[in-house]
Amino acid sequence: MSGIIVGLDIGSAFIRVAIGELDLDNNIKIIGASKTPSKGVNNGVIINSGAVEACIKEALESAEQMAGVDVAYVYVSIGGSQVSTLNSSGQVGIDASSSPSRKNRITDVSEDAKKRAIAAAEAIYVPYEKRIIHTIPREWIVDGISYKNGQVKDLIGTEGVRLEVKVHIVMATITALKKIDDTIMHLGYQRSGRTLKTLAAAVATLPREDMELGSILIDLGAGTTDVMVIYDSAPVYTMSLPVGGWYVTNDIAQVKGIPFDVAEDIKIKYGCCWIDESEEDETVTIPGVGSRPPEETSRFELCQIIQSRMDEIFAMIKDSVRKHSGLTSLNGSIVLTGGGALMYGIVELAQSAWHTTAVRKGEAPNLGDLDCGPLGRNVYRQPDFATAVGLVLANKGGAVAEKPSKKGSPRREDKSDVLGGLKNGVKEFWKKIF
Repeated sequence: MSGIIVGLDIGSAFIRVAIGELDLDNNIKIIGASKTPSKGVNNGVIINSGAVEACIKEALESAEQMAGVDVAYVYVSIGGSQVSTLNSSGQVGIDASSSPSRKNRITDVSEDAKKRAIAAAEAIYVPYEKRIIHTIPREWIVDGISYKNGQVKDLIGTEGVRLEVKVHIVMATITALKKIDDTIMHLGYQRSGRTLKTLAAAVATLPREDMELGSILIDLGAGTTDVMVIYDSAPVYTMSLPVGGWYVTNDIAQVKGIPFDVAEDIKIKYGCCWIDESEEDETVTIPGVGSRPPEETSRFELCQIIQSRMDEIFAMIKDSVRKHSGLTSLNGSIVLTGGGALMYGIVELAQSAWHTTAVRKGEAPNLGDLDCGPLGRNVYRQPDFATAVGLVLANKGGAVAEKPSKKGSPRREDKSDVLGGLKNGVKEFWKKIF
């Protein structure tokens, strides 16, 4: 029997949903996708549950109708200011015995030894208001010999005395996690798991080679810009800036003296952040506001406003990555996802800011032909759907069989711990992916 996996990306500007179907050959096909304007979310944090509930309901029901199924379980993303990360390490004796005579006994590495090492790495100070949601192994070391993610298959059975693991830990505020769960459950759905949004986007858009060589994923959202640096197939640094597309809109509004919603509309229709001065310029008409008549500006002038802010965002990212990632070079790619990645000229601007041509928009793989109506055919492959699709791909092992769509059919009850999160789940799917 096939299974259904639903990815729900709760953004500040839009709610995006991707529904995937898992066939008997363990292949995913996207059978539903939707995108609905978001309300009640600021900087990635739910601030008005009632407002966002209506948006989530509309998005899920639209995707359900397209897919022809009623879903009960959803996988949800989390990001923005509610998330913090750090790197940690843990070391244990491979032999679990406490007997002094066996203290330095050479023993085969077992799954139990790996679990104990992970537990040691998680023995850190966690603020009372936060909870660990991911613990992702970066490197295993047996008596000084390193095993990166690509070599983990060789670890079990290796002989040694001491086992060390270096991990990347992701934490989120308990309040934010509860708001997400309460909102989803109030709609009659069950939350199957949570995944850091940049982690999900990386699964959808970064091939193995980019993850091994070292790459930077930049998710350009409306309220925040989230970043993940990946090296040797594991995250080494993640961050979130409290600036995004809305700050660009605010710049336009202030410079042109127009309301925010008018500036947002102009940005979406005519916005660009890289334009060749030799190109023929386009005239942009700014609608009249109140007693003010319409006025004309040029697309080039609009571009200058946008480019200034986006240049600042890229500079902030670059400075933080240099200071905190511990890496001096990345041989992979800079991949842009999120709604901001749809802007004309964003790749060229990033290439200029980072002094490299290895920049591209993050697009999901071809997972079936899907007519998404007004959104366009195969819209799920666009950079702004990277997180939603990544949630589907990352959770292939947790597919839940669903009934065909039937009006008024009850949703299933989830017997799992809805507040348990994915504390250890991501390290499992990361191992499978690589």
